[in-house]
Amino acid sequence: MIKRLALATAALGLLAAPAVQADDHKEMTKGEAKLAKILEGRVAGEPESCITTIGSRSMQRIDDTALVYKSGKTIWVNYTKTPESIDDGDYLVIRKFSGSQLCRTDQVTTRDRASNMFSGVIFLDDFIPYRLPEEG
Repeated sequence: MIKRLALATAALGLLAAPAVQADDHKEMTKGEAKLAKILEGRVAGEPESCITTIGSRSMQRIDDTALVYKSGKTIWVNYTKTPESIDDGDYLVIRKFSGSQLCRTDQVTTRDRASNMFSGVIFLDDFIPYRLPEEG
């Protein structure tokens, strides 16, 4: 949780680079830095258990960090319960229980791109919306 707070704070530009994590006193990982750049200037909203997914928009994987889904002006981040299972060398297989939504209860497995063999499971968590602050 502290790591997520540090990422959200970094996204708001409130941490000096290189950012130090409160829970382990290490610099941000490559994935955390990439996510902070994506979220730069955005504010986290209330977590939601499901998001609406339309068409064939793809989910971006950030190694060992999170899954990111862009919808309009909102960037949805799922830090997952198993971020270490997120790897660019794999592809995601998502079994959704609802046709138009992706929920924390949906099943996500990974398969190796080269061999097509099962390589792991990703346990989703709540989706956190990040939006640009309202002007005014």
